[in-house]
Amino acid sequence: MSFHSTAAQLATLAEGEGERHASISPFMTGGGAFVILLLLLWLTTRFNRDR
Repeated sequence: MSFHSTAAQLATLAEGEGERHASISPFMTGGGAFVILLLLLWLTTRFNRDR
């Protein structure tokens, strides 16, 4: 598969052509990422007891 055909397929996919489906809310995605990052921050500071 060439780079050009791959890029064309990705552009078509990004434009949303084809079958329509319900997508995940951007607020849910952002909120989930925020919660995961806070959890990782808490774990990092919780187990970093070398000082």
